[in-house]
Amino acid sequence: MENIENQIEAVLFVAGGGVDGGILKESFGLSDDDFAHVMNNLKEKYSGDRGIQLISYKGKYQFSSNPDYAEKIAEILNPIKEKALTKATLETLSIIAYKQPITRLEIEDIRGVGCDYAIDLLEQNNLIEVVGRKDSIGKPLLYGTTDEFLKRFQIENIDGLPSYEQVLEKIKLIENPEEVRETLYNEFEIPEEEETPDFLEGEEGVEHIG
Repeated sequence: MENIENQIEAVLFVAGGGVDGGILKESFGLSDDDFAHVMNNLKEKYSGDRGIQLISYKGKYQFSSNPDYAEKIAEILNPIKEKALTKATLETLSIIAYKQPITRLEIEDIRGVGCDYAIDLLEQNNLIEVVGRKDSIGKPLLYGTTDEFLKRFQIENIDGLPSYEQVLEKIKLIENPEEVRETLYNEFEIPEEEETPDFLEGEEGVEHIG
């Protein structure tokens, strides 16, 4: 039983999001009582002052950071996430801002390279979102900017965007931060473009248990 508990712990850790309790129980061949015993053990292990806690909602289980440490987590991780908005990501964001709603393939046609990683990063930072599907073969997702985008760029509405050419010029200047201090992204420093990892080349209401 201990080995199964460890395996479920590993599954929850890797999953990141919520995992259906019924699927866990069935996958490990556990009875209702045995499953409850395992999850209660994990609950006791990940509770109290621990940095990681086990939460449950709608029959799903998920590891979550302890809300008591939210302020310190934000202090350390938010700047890291924001600095991840590199030149390539900003180019993708500018295309979406001016051409929205737009599909992933249309973005890649404009940039000439894949944009999967950039789109994922922009979604994680809540700067873009899926706004619908295009009425064409395959019904591809359409992307648009969010209210968070307007707030971060200090724009009242999309009509307040500068010209597309001005935005592209600002993005180009990011490559030479020593020469020009003004950046497109108002609040955060943009690092020099980092080397793309090999595996990315060509990239196109919660209730605590208790």
